[in-house]
Amino acid sequence: MGTQAGAPAREGASRTGPAFLLLVLACLMFAGQGIAIKSLGGQLGPVQITFLPFCAATMLLIPLLVRARRKNPQAKPISWADWRSFAVAGVAGQFVTQFGMVSGITRSLASNAAVLTLLLPVISALLAAILLGERITRLRVFALLIGLAGVLFLSAGDLGESAFFEMRYLQGNLLILIAVGGSAFYNVYCKGLFRRFEPLEVLVCSYLTASAAGLCLLVWVDPPRLEAFRALSWKSWCSLAYQASITYGIAMLLFFAALRRLDVTVASLSLYLLPAFGVLLAAIFLGERLSGVAILGSAVVLGSTLLIVRFDKAQASPRAG
Repeated sequence: MGTQAGAPAREGASRTGPAFLLLVLACLMFAGQGIAIKSLGGQLGPVQITFLPFCAATMLLIPLLVRARRKNPQAKPISWADWRSFAVAGVAGQFVTQFGMVSGITRSLASNAAVLTLLLPVISALLAAILLGERITRLRVFALLIGLAGVLFLSAGDLGESAFFEMRYLQGNLLILIAVGGSAFYNVYCKGLFRRFEPLEVLVCSYLTASAAGLCLLVWVDPPRLEAFRALSWKSWCSLAYQASITYGIAMLLFFAALRRLDVTVASLSLYLLPAFGVLLAAIFLGERLSGVAILGSAVVLGSTLLIVRFDKAQASPRAG
């Protein structure tokens, strides 16, 4: 009896352990985007900073997809109906997220954006329950509250500087909130697509549709100029390369690999690690002060993520009906 009871626990641990590591690595890479963007400030426009590396990441990922499909004799051709699904993910998910965040921050405050993005795991959990039938258990709610508490420690300065109720920031705040909703929708919708496609297929094909919309916006709003690129330093080029290869490439592949094994609610909780890692990376690379409160908040966030990934029992158990 003891062996039979221990087998599922060992199987669950073997499944969630690597997923937890993938989430931590992905969030660490995502957090590095803030450092990259800061180094590009004033040299390129916000739309360029967003969509140039995004489109470059798409081009880098296409050969990987072609190679993977050639090696898989069972790979089915992608139909027009499939492309419609990828367009929904890419345009309503990634494009709305990127454009909404860029437009919102330019019309609001970075502190407002930092606080509003705390809603991402909560919105993801609600959408996952509605669209995928994922369960909202007591453990998941408890872990979300613990993670939120930890992030509030880290975001104390942003909370003090935020100005949500000033009418001049209302439009920007709404755009940021739409961007957060787009990000949550992208993760949830792509999780549903994993039933029919490999994560790499979902990522690249959705990126293609988002890149098409992004290029149109780029040409219309903020067309690149050759003189601006000639003036970029090697650090700026490294920042663009980091976003293209790491943020939009490797980090997303790692996150999708974990998302395939975990429910959206569980995987999204790890996104609370972003401000924790952001504070740590800012202290290392920008010389910003790392306070005891920040260390405590980071530990709380990491603990809440480990808690739900390790002990959640509702994985792959959607509601009936």
